[in-house]
Amino acid sequence: MKHPNPMTEPKKAVIWEMWRRGDSMAVISQTIAKPSATVFSYLRYHGGIEPAERHRPLNGLSIEEREVISRGIASGKSLRSIAASIDRSPSTVSREISRNGGIHKYRAVVADNAARKRARRPKLPLLAKNLKLKQVVTSKLSEDWSPEQISGWLKIQFLNDESMRVSHETIYKSLFIQTRGLFRKEMRNHLRTKRKFRHSKNHKVSSRGQIVDGVSISERPADVEDRAIPGHWEGDLIAGSENSYIATVVERASRFTVLVKVSGKKTDQVVSALSRQMSKLPALLRQSLTWDRGTELASHASFTVETNMDVYFCDPSSPWQRGTNENTNGLLRQYFPKGTYLSDYPQSYLNKIASKLNNRPRKTLGYRS
Repeated sequence: MKHPNPMTEPKKAVIWEMWRRGDSMAVISQTIAKPSATVFSYLRYHGGIEPAERHRPLNGLSIEEREVISRGIASGKSLRSIAASIDRSPSTVSREISRNGGIHKYRAVVADNAARKRARRPKLPLLAKNLKLKQVVTSKLSEDWSPEQISGWLKIQFLNDESMRVSHETIYKSLFIQTRGLFRKEMRNHLRTKRKFRHSKNHKVSSRGQIVDGVSISERPADVEDRAIPGHWEGDLIAGSENSYIATVVERASRFTVLVKVSGKKTDQVVSALSRQMSKLPALLRQSLTWDRGTELASHASFTVETNMDVYFCDPSSPWQRGTNENTNGLLRQYFPKGTYLSDYPQSYLNKIASKLNNRPRKTLGYRS
């Protein structure tokens, strides 16, 4: 019995079109009249990456030739006679009939559909052919490097060896596409997001926080913007469960990261902890701090007195104005997933994670740490 609502090729095409556009699985499922779980399973199986289109061999039998074979069988013609009528060898016709049910069950349309499914798949993946390259990629993934960091680092490390190059998209495909079987599923846990499959670049992240006091980022000196002078920082809090937080501060020029243990979100708690950590830095590296509009830095005047650092606040709902910090907070979620109780981590552990992050190669620094 046929399924009343099968997953047809047109529906698959709609899934991939909407997925690329950034639509949610709920919207996709409504559009194709399928359960969200079905869409999820389909995307997970393919790793969130649209499979390459299959192409039948140029010398393969066409549907027209298969119709001739079917009619020849029905009229009782010999295999040689059928082969001659389509200018093919008798062995080709014999194999075609044998692999598609034999003389009594051969049907042209069924045989053609079967041939399409058997069509030549994409070439062997690069990481399946180059075991040395796969070993290096596996090693770096185990150190929590992102595919993009690995790809950029390889270009520098193996400057004169093009066989040791691989794009970050190829690494992602090898991680997410189950049928390739190149990496254990556990290797995906080393990715920052720990997703089960590749997401569209069009998915948006939300903004957060507001504050009504402080010096606006619009009044920040122009020389801060070009990142030529070190000592200008961006900061924010990352939140965990039960109102637990960690303060994150990133230097704009070098991307050097400092993590600060805070006992809560109240401004006196954040400012005191932040002042204590930032005061340990050399004076030349304490020029300014640009913060999100959260009220946790309402006592910014006290922070300036303690550190001699100017403080500037971003505009409401404008996380891109401290994009370096936003990106770093995303990286930190690999170590501090949402829902984690952050107050359990001592400052020594935060220093260890910051050091690990600071020693990763960065794309914006030419894949140097």
